[in-house]
Amino acid sequence: MAEITLTAPRRWRMRNLLLEPKVLLGGGFILLLIVLALFAPWIAPKDPLEQDLMLGTLPPAGFAGAEPGYYLGTDDLGRDVLSRVIYGSRIALIVAFVAASLAAILGTALGLAAGWYGGWVDMIVSRLVDIWMAFPPVLLSILLVAILGSGVHSVIAAIVIIDWTRFCRVVRAETMAQASMDYVTAARTIGFPRLTILLREILPNVAPVLMALVSLEMGIAVIVEAILSFVGLSVSSDTPTWGGMIAQGGQIVHHGWWVLAFPLFMLFATVLAFNQFGDGLRRALDPVMQR
Repeated sequence: MAEITLTAPRRWRMRNLLLEPKVLLGGGFILLLIVLALFAPWIAPKDPLEQDLMLGTLPPAGFAGAEPGYYLGTDDLGRDVLSRVIYGSRIALIVAFVAASLAAILGTALGLAAGWYGGWVDMIVSRLVDIWMAFPPVLLSILLVAILGSGVHSVIAAIVIIDWTRFCRVVRAETMAQASMDYVTAARTIGFPRLTILLREILPNVAPVLMALVSLEMGIAVIVEAILSFVGLSVSSDTPTWGGMIAQGGQIVHHGWWVLAFPLFMLFATVLAFNQFGDGLRRALDPVMQR
């Protein structure tokens, strides 16, 4: 008797990832950020908190009035912009990875349950998502952080509380689509338990879309953290963050444009890298898009 294959084709090959330009470019930039964040004490040329008012608003290297060793210039307090940009990547990546992961776990669990079991489970989860998405996300995040207090933990909690709905809606739809596939019908006919089918058959086939969504959520988390830092609701003002640098640079943009320009560029490039990486993962891992 011919062997029955229960699982859908899973062509998750490393070759597909290496041939996808968006994965290489976006992933390479993200990897560079991780290296900068991990080895910031050794890479940063100066102490990001060291102030010297005599060296305030020095221009970047190559401009008139630049000082040796201050490659991206200084802010109005004489702090090295390059060092602060490098250390700012730490907060951005911590929030991105932790918040996106926790939001994915919560949203995926509820989305799988709603899409697979249906009935009253689906009704409750769907109504909860509708209510949650009725609130403006940025305003809700600011309100939550204001209630919880400033700090990285509060920023992460606010992002998780708000953005789990993104994962829940997508995973629910994908689960319902996979549940109608032939391999799930075969598993049901053989008598596999419903939870086993959900975790061993459906979840692996939802994973490509989920991985792409996690990458996109990381970019969103970086933006949210920058917004909260910009309005002073993230970490303390002593800690270098891109949002805090942008807020400071906006006040002195006419005579210190570099204080605003470089963290703004890093924010834009990081979000773009996460978006491109997520889109590349979806193209490389989704069997439907490979046809």
